[in-house]
Amino acid sequence: QVQLVETGGGLVQAGGSLRLSCAASGRTFSVYAMGWFRQAPEKEREFVAAITWSGDSIYYAESVKGRFIISRDSAKNTVYLQMNSLKPEDTAVYFCAAKLGVGILHRSRDYDYWGKGTQVTVSS
Repeated sequence: QVQLVETGGGLVQAGGSLRLSCAASGRTFSVYAMGWFRQAPEKEREFVAAITWSGDSIYYAESVKGRFIISRDSAKNTVYLQMNSLKPEDTAVYFCAAKLGVGILHRSRDYDYWGKGTQVTVSS
């Protein structure tokens, strides 16, 4: 089992920044990659960014490329999502997820463990 806890959400004005953290505990040695997903009201959950636990591969959704940065601190078992130049359309609940097996990183159904999410609201 892997437990994930997201923190760092909140309310910010458009153009502002937030940093989300995802602390992992449990069998973290079995994790291949970590991802961030988001879900806005009445919309499907969508991929935001992912990073392999080794840090050698990083992927972003086109909608956040150039604005968001994913990183990890393996010593702290923590993954971060630095969100800059935030837009109202970034408003959503942001989820952290852990994937055990090698493979595609942008599909939510391929992840094995999920956090409960943290709300990010961007006002215009």
